Amino acid sequence: DVQAQAGWLLLEFGAPWCGHCQAAQPALQAFVDAHDLPHWKIEDGKGRTLGRAFGVKLKPNVVLLRDGQEVERVVRPVASADLSTLQAALPV
Repeated sequence: DVQAQAGWLLLEFGAPWCGHCQAAQPALQAFVDAHDLPHWKIEDGKGRTLGRAFGVKLKPNVVLLRDGQEVERVVRPVASADLSTLQAALPV
């Protein structure tokens, strides 16, 4: 499903019990809202194949895709400034 998506997509690998994931939510939500991006939250953990396919080791792991291909990634963002590499990858 992920590779079949046309256009921009933000994947967020994490878990609801993860403190790092919870801390990242305000910055991630503001980023998604500001750029009107589709945003998929994917629960990651042992035995989760999609997270392994993307090489996820730390949570949250945020991957920006375009037409199913990875463009940029940020690991453990906390503040909006941590997402600047994602913003730079998006068209103006």
